[in-house]
Amino acid sequence: MPFSQLREFALTALVGAGGALIAAMIGFPAPYLIGPALAVSLAGIAGLTLSIPKIVRNGCFIVIGISMGATVTPDILVAIKRWPLSFVMVMVTVTALLYVAAWVMQRFFHYDRTTAFLAASPGHLSYVLSLAADMRCDQRTVGISQSVRVLLLTISVPLIVTAFDLGGGDSVTQVIAMDLPMLLGILAVSTVIGMLFLRWKLPAALLLAGTLVSISTHVTSFATGGVPSWLIVPVYILLGANIGTRFCGISLLEVRTALVSGLVVTVIVSVMAAAMAGTVSYVLDIPLDAALIAFSPGGLETMAAMAVMLHADPTYVGAHHVLRLIFLSILMPFALGRDETGPGKSATGVEDRRDL
Repeated sequence: MPFSQLREFALTALVGAGGALIAAMIGFPAPYLIGPALAVSLAGIAGLTLSIPKIVRNGCFIVIGISMGATVTPDILVAIKRWPLSFVMVMVTVTALLYVAAWVMQRFFHYDRTTAFLAASPGHLSYVLSLAADMRCDQRTVGISQSVRVLLLTISVPLIVTAFDLGGGDSVTQVIAMDLPMLLGILAVSTVIGMLFLRWKLPAALLLAGTLVSISTHVTSFATGGVPSWLIVPVYILLGANIGTRFCGISLLEVRTALVSGLVVTVIVSVMAAAMAGTVSYVLDIPLDAALIAFSPGGLETMAAMAVMLHADPTYVGAHHVLRLIFLSILMPFALGRDETGPGKSATGVEDRRDL
């Protein structure tokens, strides 16, 4: 790792840790996610160059997956039988969110159709940005709108769950920390399988690998216990900081329209998703906190970590978010139709080389 990148990483980790400490002292819910996300976002907007190396991000995703899988018990597997209707409602919700948000972007903010649909996508950030690179659209608007969505939901969901006491109580069984040799073994196997999943281009490949390996070892009682706090807390901080790094180099004045449109659309889709989550919770008798996080159009890794931190059902949450990503991979090309053009084109047809 070059020294300049190492320095940026060290500064990012320091800012994120400071934000986590302040958030914990104030008493924020999920302080190790909210604090770093806010602190790094503000530092990036203020002009600091901050970043998290890809290898560190990948490691965090694997650990989050292992943490999710460690909560799976035979009782939870029995409860999966109640979920098919919930899975269907996730796909209905994703479709409704995409088309309503894209309509708002076109009708009130006057973006072209392609930019509107890409900016309005309720998730799958890396996939959406990859599509944007090969289409005639305003790539900066797409990136900013997507970043606003992830940051706002990271902050708002735990606040709402805590403020309205939406916890399901006994939905997740608390476990002790697993033995270090077992943890290292699961990390190693998860990494190998994650590399295979990446080659196969599966969505959320590393998180999915960690989850599957952890579930298989815990359901069979080969392993017991969860990820120890000395590892999971720094992972949460780095994950929150990674969200904030998306705002580095952004001038608020230059991109105010994109920021406002991203904020408006995020509020609209969040309200719609919350309404659907409430309906599913009532009909299927699923704890409202788990349903709210599962239907929230936030980042998969972030929502998975949030489910663990807030003691919601991470298996239910993770399964729904993986389905959301898979469904979006199919839905987005259909929604965009034949708008594809050459790489790096803006809405006006001028080549756009700006990095997001």
